[in-house]
Amino acid sequence: MLLPTDTPRRQPGEPSTPTASPTPHYLALGDSYTIGEAVAAHERWPAQLVRRLRRAGSALAEPHIVAATGWTTDELAHGIDAAALDPPYDLVTLQIGVNNQYRGRPAGDYRRQFANLLARAVALAGHHATRVVIVSIPDWGVTRFARELGRDAARIAHDLDVCNAIARDETARAGARFVDVTAVSRKHPELVAADGLHPSAAQYALWVDAIAPTVHAALRSPRQQPAVR
Repeated sequence: MLLPTDTPRRQPGEPSTPTASPTPHYLALGDSYTIGEAVAAHERWPAQLVRRLRRAGSALAEPHIVAATGWTTDELAHGIDAAALDPPYDLVTLQIGVNNQYRGRPAGDYRRQFANLLARAVALAGHHATRVVIVSIPDWGVTRFARELGRDAARIAHDLDVCNAIARDETARAGARFVDVTAVSRKHPELVAADGLHPSAAQYALWVDAIAPTVHAALRSPRQQPAVR
């Protein structure tokens, strides 16, 4: 008689029952671009990314998004503090900084706060830096919104290049991964939503073209052993 606490024994030659692998969990951290301001929820780039990977045979859970329009680096940090998170995540993406530039905050502050967010992202990924993907800040200076405001497109481009260089540098230091979508935003300024500022679903799809291969590699990267202290 098999008691509830007993484990049935496999008979010689009997194949073992396969154990289903859990679907990888995905956490997306950011601002208006990650939350998909001015587009439908299924058109956000994290949502498009999940569908793209599934079509390519890589299972990935729906993204848990911690992002809000207008957030700066410090506001995202507060958002993470307040969020109901369930780490470790198999994939963490981070895209933040456009509102630091928009508000004219110093590059030094951005480096310090971005580095802190990146460290938190790595921790949320179970301390596996290769499972963290940083996405660059797009150039809003090329948009109709910027022109209508009379903003200096060259100055915006310079400031964002500085922020992206900082993010790329800190990403390399941490051993995480970096994807550039800024070039896409500059090449396709016409692909914006009705607000004239945020990317359209079509531009987000082009972002996913750039992001998906890096995420695909991240999900297949071996989990690193914690460093011996």
